[in-house]
Formats: sequence, structure tokens, C-alpha cells
Amino acid sequence: MLEGVSLTDEIAVIALDDDRFSGPKHSHRQAQLLYAVSGVISIRTEIGTFVVPPSRAVWLPAGMEHETSSPAGIQFRSILVEKSAAGRLPGECRVVEITPLLRELILKLAEFAEDPGDDGRTDAVIRLLLMELSFQAAEPLGLPAPNHPGLARLCASIKADLTETVSIKDAATMLHMSRATFMRLFKRETGMSFTSWQQQARMLAALVLLAEGRNVLDVALECGYNSPSAFSAMFRRSLGKPPSAYFRAKSRA
Repeated sequence: MLEGVSLTDEIAVIALDDDRFSGPKHSHRQAQLLYAVSGVISIRTEIGTFVVPPSRAVWLPAGMEHETSSPAGIQFRSILVEKSAAGRLPGECRVVEITPLLRELILKLAEFAEDPGDDGRTDAVIRLLLMELSFQAAEPLGLPAPNHPGLARLCASIKADLTETVSIKDAATMLHMSRATFMRLFKRETGMSFTSWQQQARMLAALVLLAEGRNVLDVALECGYNSPSAFSAMFRRSLGKPPSAYFRAKSRA
């Protein structure tokens, strides 16, 4: 587990720049904001997987076990927040958008961790960061994990081979359920429809592959799309812009 550099009794900073990264399962006594300056981070928790591309971050509540990994070059900055400072910030995992202001505040705290500045400036940056963070809306970049053993096995097999689309009928048959029973159970376990879950699994896998520098055609085919245009349309619906523009915009940021 990476150790944080304390700025105050309530705030610490972790910084990592590496070609790739894979950490063991661990938890922090503090809440944690994990931000990808560049590259893509995957965070796996007991409730599901979250993917952090550039200009996104994951908020993890205190004590939540997680595994963090990145298959390619990564720069991430993490802010550890003691419960006493977390205030009204979320008590559950969520992905938040990193505004230009929030990005600069995170980088400034990482700078202070390397070269401590005036305590008054540090406290001011911390207060502003917590205020800015509290207003950010959740982004659709998580993939819930079902607890039901049969559904868990089904979801694992889908993630292992995204080139094949599993129909609701086939999924229900695999688990010896009626179509209606399967749909109700899947929705209750994940909060998503089965079709939406498969689409989300493909999009999160695509984000990781695109961050590795793979071309859109290869990513589209590997993630189960018949054409780059179909993949780009899905990507635009989910994140507001096509994949090439999305990563180009994040790089400029």
C-alpha cells in the first residue's frame, strides 16, 4: 500500500508516476479521492469496478477495501481525508468530474506535499478543494457487482469475453430462471438492466484500451461492436463526445 504524505492532521497526499501499476487489496482509515492526471485507473471494490480516465476521479469512503491498477503509463494523485474533515461528502463510492479548478487544487496539494508552503495557503487550498468536491455530480463510470453467486459467475464470464453479446433469454436459461425472474433479480442486485450492464462493461473496458493507445477499430472489435461507428455512437451517448475527441480534450486539460 502506498503511504501518504501528511499536509495537516486531516489531509494527506499520495502521488505516483509509473509505466504501469497494480496494488494489493487494501483500505485506508481515511476517505480517498483518486484522480488520474493521465492514463486510466481501475479500482475494484466489493460493490463493483470503477474506471477513472483523465479528468475523472473516484471517491472512496473510509475503510473500503479496494484494488487499484493501471495496465499502461499512469500518473495519479490521491487525497486522503480524515473523517473529521469529510463533512457532508459522500459516504459511498462514486465517480466525480474533475473541474479545471478542482484539478489545480489537487495538483497544488501534491506540490505542497513535495515542498511544504505556508500553512495558511495550505489550509485555504484544502478548504476550497473540499467545497468544490462536494458539488460534483456522479459520473456513469462504475460497474456494479452482483452478490448472487450465479449472477456473479455470469458477469465474470461476460467481462472475460466482451466480443459476445449474451441475450436475456440465454442468460436466464443458463441460470435456470424465467426471463422475468432473471430481469427482476439482476435489477435488484446491480441497480441496472442486464442490457445496460453489458453496455457499461464494454465502455469501461474500452476506456482502458483507448488509454493504452489502441486504435478505435481494434477497440471496437475487441469490445463486441461490429464497426467503429457503432462503438463511437455508444461512447458519445455515454460520455458526450466520440472517443478520439474525449481523450484529445483530456490531454489538453
